[in-house]
Amino acid sequence: MLSNQKKQISVIGAGGWGTALAKLLIENGHNVILWSFESEVADEINSKHSNSNYLKNITLPSELYATTNLNEVLNNDLLLLAIPTQFIVDTISKADTDLNKKIIVNVAKGIEKNSLKRISEILKDNFNVQPDSYVIMTGPSHAEEVARKIPTTVVAASENYLTAKEIQSIFSNSYFRVYSSDDVIGCELGGAVKNVIAIAAGIIDGLGLGDNTKAALITRGLAEMSRLGIALGANAQTFSGLSGLGDLIVTCNSRFSRNRYVGEQIGRGKSFEEVVSEMKMIAEGVFTTQSAYDLGMKHGVELPIVEQVHKILFENVKPSDAINDLMTRKTKREWWW
Repeated sequence: MLSNQKKQISVIGAGGWGTALAKLLIENGHNVILWSFESEVADEINSKHSNSNYLKNITLPSELYATTNLNEVLNNDLLLLAIPTQFIVDTISKADTDLNKKIIVNVAKGIEKNSLKRISEILKDNFNVQPDSYVIMTGPSHAEEVARKIPTTVVAASENYLTAKEIQSIFSNSYFRVYSSDDVIGCELGGAVKNVIAIAAGIIDGLGLGDNTKAALITRGLAEMSRLGIALGANAQTFSGLSGLGDLIVTCNSRFSRNRYVGEQIGRGKSFEEVVSEMKMIAEGVFTTQSAYDLGMKHGVELPIVEQVHKILFENVKPSDAINDLMTRKTKREWWW
């Protein structure tokens, strides 16, 4: 178990979220080393105290040190994992270290394609990271706002509740409030599947539809997230919290959401391939759409919104046709799950 003294923390991933949390941790009094895949990003952080590629107009603490040497970063016992889900195995496999004895705090949101594994499962199966040492920290938290110290709340979940409480203490401050939970499955699935619903929200915006449509999408999208989560062993209440409803609201409505942006551009008439080729940062919801669709099929869970987003992205179905299919489905009682 970690103590309450100043921590030596490694942040793996110098995108917007990893950089914002590195900044926060230094402001909380901890020593932080930040790993970047891109040497130019690391050089800019060290020389100019900024990360203009991923976190514009933010001055970073002079104490923040960035490196491209992954083995150097993995020396610390507390690791914050902030790299896209689909690159976790490839990235960590390049290092010569044993993660079994380290505390891993994951802030990525996604489901691995093909294997359909949540991130806790990826880490356990590939790097022997045990549930007691793993924490998922998730919720409605855009990096741009956290970096500007705008009040934000998230949840940290671990099967070892004491570990979740410890992470809660390390990260919490006057503008970043962390709640604790022991529902890892629910928090991981909520953070992942909401990105699929956010793509649908963007399509609604791109088509110029109204508030009625967006409200219906968020409500029924939450029902789908809950159904899938419960089928996989999550606590139903988790989806009414920060990792479910909270994250869903912010991602479906914010100008910062890359997933909502993808949908908006498709709704305005661009092809999926055009939108993705123009983006520098990855929209996790694109991969999660396929994974969530496959999980629903595997477990026999009805996910009509996910299915229609899948058709739009991968089967060239027109957004207007997908919406018509959703609206003309067989009528039924409203069940939450």
